[in-house]
Amino acid sequence: MRINHNVAALNAWRNLSQTNGLLNKSLERLSSGLRINRAADDAAGLAISEKMRAQISGLQTAQRNAQDAISLIQTAEGALNESHSILQRMRELAVQAASDTNTAADRAQIQKEIDQLAQEIGRIARTTEFNTQKLLDGSFEQDGITFQIGANAGQNISVKIGNMGGFSLGVVSDQVKAQATVSATVTTGTTQDIADGTYTARSGASGGYELVDTSGTVVAKSNDGKGWTSTAGGADADTFTFSVAVTNGTVTIATSGTTTTATASTVVSFTNGGLEAGTYTYDATAKVLKDSSGNVVATEDPTTAGKFIDSKGNVVLDASGLGTLSDGQVFTVSGLDVTSQASASSAITAFDSAIESVSGQRADLGAIQNRLEHTIANLGVAVENLQAAESRIRDVDMALEMANFTRNQILLQSGTAMLAQANAMPQAVLQLLQG
Repeated sequence: MRINHNVAALNAWRNLSQTNGLLNKSLERLSSGLRINRAADDAAGLAISEKMRAQISGLQTAQRNAQDAISLIQTAEGALNESHSILQRMRELAVQAASDTNTAADRAQIQKEIDQLAQEIGRIARTTEFNTQKLLDGSFEQDGITFQIGANAGQNISVKIGNMGGFSLGVVSDQVKAQATVSATVTTGTTQDIADGTYTARSGASGGYELVDTSGTVVAKSNDGKGWTSTAGGADADTFTFSVAVTNGTVTIATSGTTTTATASTVVSFTNGGLEAGTYTYDATAKVLKDSSGNVVATEDPTTAGKFIDSKGNVVLDASGLGTLSDGQVFTVSGLDVTSQASASSAITAFDSAIESVSGQRADLGAIQNRLEHTIANLGVAVENLQAAESRIRDVDMALEMANFTRNQILLQSGTAMLAQANAMPQAVLQLLQG
């Protein structure tokens, strides 16, 4: 018998310590619900679990992305639904105007509605937004808009949304009109056949141009609107020249000798490079072109007066022929012309093409939306399966762990009792000493 080293007590203490550690781990697992609470519990399992967690959270975020994408698409498609309705109405008006049962005054009234509807199509394209991003103005026409629908890099889809404005759809005029005042030198012949006064320059009934007096009498004609000849005839007929073509303008002639000056107030046209239907005003201070709402739509080229460039670098209007513009100069863009039978007939074809373009874009958006709905369902299945796999690695089996806890609890109680017994064993040595 030995008293310096109580081996039995040491053995009981060692087993008790191990049992106590196991019991603490069981308590931790039961209270957290996790089998792996730290890397030491299962280093490989922890690494796999964390990788799965990254995938799960990524897939859940991808689900939200796909749902947001559907919302964006629905916003764009809803706006195009209204554009479709407008185009159908415009086509109806063009069909009406194509009939010669309408007078010129009737067609003029139809043209007013065409112009307003063309402006609304442009407004829809300009103002339709999702999360401050414009959808129908061509911002996503080239590179498209990309939706991240997977947990990893490169797992995305893209959709292109074209410019659904009136200009791109071809339902606005290809001309920009402006009021211009022209001053030019007039050279007359040796005999004055045209008296001083005010005249109107207009398109000729049989082609070319005519200059008429206040009573409607044709006093001069022109083939190109620039060189004019008096209708008096004979060798003494006056000839004179305007420096620009004048159509439906007011011409004032105040002669003095053989050389005088003529001024004309007329509407001149420039090629439309991208302006929507509406009225635009030149701001000479800021050197910009503004729409009727005061929004800047283009900036004047610093090297060329009257040349305007939009935010994408496109020349939308080159009115440099007017020279230096005055502040407040007004430019107008109308809808397709329906003021004659021929133009109305051409407009019907243009509206058919525009309706087809909008239909094609809506079909693309609808197809993507259906695809995204399947994507969301697939992501949900993937999340469910990954969570189940991660749970098997990371989560504790509560029933099994409770059995382990009960076993360790019993071992702890018995180990404590045995340690007490082992500590009492050296006391038997006292009985030997008493003898």
